[in-house]
Amino acid sequence: MIVRIMGEGQVRLADWHFAELNRLDDELLAEMETGDEAGFRRTLHALLGRVRELGERLPDDSLEPSELILPSPDASLEDVRSLLSDDGLIPPL
Repeated sequence: MIVRIMGEGQVRLADWHFAELNRLDDELLAEMETGDEAGFRRTLHALLGRVRELGERLPDDSLEPSELILPSPDASLEDVRSLLSDDGLIPPL
């Protein structure tokens, strides 16, 4: 799956990584619901960090369609709320 981190570029991730990423996404969603800004920030950075670690960065000139778009690391709680679906940022596979 091709994942875009807004403002950074794209990475290719194998499907088997999404169970771990979904756990972080669930934590992020819970923190957003309670308004836990510090927890939200920590979990967002952890989620994006794992995507970067687990994924293979694509060249900047690559024009692959992104199947998933994640917010930038400096996104606000409100910015991320606008990107959410009923399943959070990362839909179950």
